[in-house]
Order: sequence, then structure tokens, then C-alpha cells
Amino acid sequence: MFYVYVLQSKLDRDFYTGTTGDLRERFKDHNYGRVNSTKNRRPLGLVYFEGCLSEKDAKKREIYLKTAWGKRYIKNRISNYLKLC
Repeated sequence: MFYVYVLQSKLDRDFYTGTTGDLRERFKDHNYGRVNSTKNRRPLGLVYFEGCLSEKDAKKREIYLKTAWGKRYIKNRISNYLKLC
């Protein structure tokens, strides 16, 4: 399985979208500061993920979720969570 995931920084409330083959390990990497693009935005919370059967499909979905339409989709999909924050 390959995963597309969305993290939210508890520092600046912005989102980060990525893909991985090992979601738990990648989440640890982000929160331990081993990922350059998020190391200054820690702590991070996992707010959304999707599983895909191929890496190519996961990458394609990641690219979509980084578009304006994709960001809108994520915000709509996790709207109840965002109301709690």
C-alpha cells in the first residue's frame, strides 16, 4: 500500500501533503524534524490519509490534492475536525 497524507502544523495551522509507503514511519520523520519542509513547523498532526494500491496512483492523488480544487476537497472532507480546532 501507498498512502497520500495531509498533516496540519499545530504551530501555523497550515497543511502539508505528501506520499509514502510507510505512513507511521513517515509521520515520525516529520515530527522528529527529519523532513526539511516541515521541520520548522512542528508539531504536526495527521488530519487525513488515503490508501492506494500503486505508488503512481498515490503520486497522482497527491498532485491533485495540492491544487486549489484538492485543497478545497480536503477542507470540506475534514470540516467537522476544523470546527473543533
